Amino acid sequence: MSTTENPNGAASQIELSVGGMTCASCANRIERKLNKLDGVTATVNFATEKARVQLDDATALTTTDLIHTVERAGYTAEAPQPPVRQSRGTTDAGGASGGSGDSAAAADAALTALWQRAIISIILAVPVIILSMVPAWQFDYWQWAALTLTAPIIVWGAAPFHIAAWKNLKQGTATMDTLVSMGTSAAFLWSLYALFLGTAGEPGMVHPFELTISRTDGAANIYLEVTAGVVAAILLGKYFEARSKRRAGAALRSLLELGAKDVAVLREGRTERIPVDDLQLDDRFVVRPGEKIATDGVVEDGTSAVDMSMLTGESVPVEVAPGSTVAGATVNAGGRLVVRATRVGSDTQLAQMARLVEQAQEGKAAIQRLADRISGVFVPLAIVIAVASLGFWIGTGSGAAAAFTAAVAVLIIACPCALGLATPLALMVGTGRGAQMGIIIKGPEVLESTRRIDTVVLDKTGTVTTGEMTLVGTHVAAGEQPEEVLRLGGALEEYSEHPIARAVATGATQRLGELPAVTDFASIEGKGVRGSVEHHAVLVGRSSLMSEHDQEFPDELDQAKTAAEATGNTAVAVAWDGRVRGLFVIADAVKPTSAEAIRQLRQLGLRPILLTGDTTTVARTVAAEVGIEPGEETVIAEVLPEDKVEVIRRLQHQGRAVAMVGDGVNDAAALAQADLGLSMGTGTDVAIEASDLTLVRGDLRVAPEAIRLSRRTLATIKGNLFWAFAYNTSAIPLAAAGLLNPMIAGAAMAFSSVFVVGNSLRLRRFRGQNQDATPAGVPGSTSGQATEHPEPLGSAT
Repeated sequence: MSTTENPNGAASQIELSVGGMTCASCANRIERKLNKLDGVTATVNFATEKARVQLDDATALTTTDLIHTVERAGYTAEAPQPPVRQSRGTTDAGGASGGSGDSAAAADAALTALWQRAIISIILAVPVIILSMVPAWQFDYWQWAALTLTAPIIVWGAAPFHIAAWKNLKQGTATMDTLVSMGTSAAFLWSLYALFLGTAGEPGMVHPFELTISRTDGAANIYLEVTAGVVAAILLGKYFEARSKRRAGAALRSLLELGAKDVAVLREGRTERIPVDDLQLDDRFVVRPGEKIATDGVVEDGTSAVDMSMLTGESVPVEVAPGSTVAGATVNAGGRLVVRATRVGSDTQLAQMARLVEQAQEGKAAIQRLADRISGVFVPLAIVIAVASLGFWIGTGSGAAAAFTAAVAVLIIACPCALGLATPLALMVGTGRGAQMGIIIKGPEVLESTRRIDTVVLDKTGTVTTGEMTLVGTHVAAGEQPEEVLRLGGALEEYSEHPIARAVATGATQRLGELPAVTDFASIEGKGVRGSVEHHAVLVGRSSLMSEHDQEFPDELDQAKTAAEATGNTAVAVAWDGRVRGLFVIADAVKPTSAEAIRQLRQLGLRPILLTGDTTTVARTVAAEVGIEPGEETVIAEVLPEDKVEVIRRLQHQGRAVAMVGDGVNDAAALAQADLGLSMGTGTDVAIEASDLTLVRGDLRVAPEAIRLSRRTLATIKGNLFWAFAYNTSAIPLAAAGLLNPMIAGAAMAFSSVFVVGNSLRLRRFRGQNQDATPAGVPGSTSGQATEHPEPLGSAT
């Protein structure tokens, strides 16, 4: 991750990779150590094994100081690495890579080693548990066979717990590993006492399996099944936790691996294939059909359709031509393209998406910070309860065995694994699933915001509408052919650079294909254009231009012009041979999916409000088209960019929790002011940076999907925390009361973590209502048409 320097030379924000953490208590301890430093605000995430450190400008601390602090706490830390561009299957998106190839291989090797340790321990533990639980199978000297099988488990299988506990002891702290190491070692050492100094080692000893407390001196009781079973169960739980963290980050890693590995660059008139990490800004490169586009750029030559589904989830290919922008990792589905690179490495859209996803995964919601504080004091408290249980049962005359059983059960059942994993895992899976759907959740606090919002303010231009002038309708005079009007008028407009002319030309090309040639073209400033098309002297422009050239304006077209302008649209006349033949209607067309998006927002209990700087007439027309009832409170028009923030504040002062959806620079302040800011990924970088949620596609339907996914993720986090708290608070008293066998307590503790993992991974199956939907084109509107004009020409895109 890149860092910024403060005046004293230290980085104002640093991300460290932390090693050696085994539970949430470790993360909490490192966090406390870092936060004790002057000018430091740190958060440490156990699931991602990252520490994000914010330094005050006045501090003189450096990255090295922070690393030394972590190391003094008994853990390892690595300094941030410089950004690495996409290269041969690995990508470091400015530090948001989720690991290089080497670190990924190391993580896989560690996971394999953990699996081997767990499997061997389980193989050795199963016969020990069976022998201890089934008296009929307890042959002469079975207890010594059990000891032989248990010894490698407590020495080798439980070694990670003992090592971590020893490190914690040297630092004067305790974590869940302390509980596991103390509980299993105590059970094993007691068993050695009973075998060598008590009566448990005698031939023919029978050891019935009981869940109740029996009054005995413990000299004949061994707990080898507790030692073997607990270690095996916890190792298996640890493996599933580690594997789930790898799986939970799979969406992020798949994002990072989407990019092309090499690229064909044009240099001095020839094509040279080079690695993507050697690509420079403004390099021109060739993308053949079926190839991935190497990086973000602008098409300079060629036309094609680009499959954006890997990056945005949009199933319909996007048509591109010279001047179109394209994103890296998308696939060229059509013709040959020549693209000029405008962004490379960590600046690309793919790398920025990955960085935002990982930053969200590393954050902590307020509810998780509470859980971390509780787990920080939970381990010492559990040890105190275990010692108190031991003293209580001995003091009441229940016997050393009963007292020891209760104390060990408390130590084992109290391991706060599930508590520490409750939020990070759900957040990782939820944000990863969001990335697959084209939804970037920027932080865990965003999830809490989605629960509260009751009002959604929608910017009109570029959010509800396309943001571009579009030919939405063509009207023709009696006796004229729509195709003829569009062909001649579109041909003339194709020679103009005016936005309205480009809208007409684009609509004509989409409808008819290639247009005829134009001669004697001339632009009449502020009024229109003229030229010769197929031996006709054609005029396209305002009514004043038609009057100047004595072109007759039929009544039906005059009425159509009045109707179009009444709704805020622009009308352009087409004339030749002394008569106006047709009328083009130009507008900022409503996106085909906007009405459905508004309906889904209402289903979520949200009140939609349209906000725009456009005229009231245009705003109300758009609102009616998408299903927002026009009114002073639901349609707010003619608002200056700087006044959008005041609109949001006014709604908030009315007691509303407001979400804002926008895409432009003028929306950035309002997005930041809103309780929840949602930016369209097709919008500006400023808007995206100011928002909480980024909708990669330009489809407004993604907004309700983002809110729905965020709420589902928050519900999963709450469910995880509830069961983790309920589990510990209910099970510890049972263990202290002697009602839980230590082996069963260990299995139950491991199961609680597995439950949290499974509950979180359910988010991977989240599917939105629009997952399989493909936006259909919406024909332009018509009014006052001649009878021979059966359908509108032009389309809304």
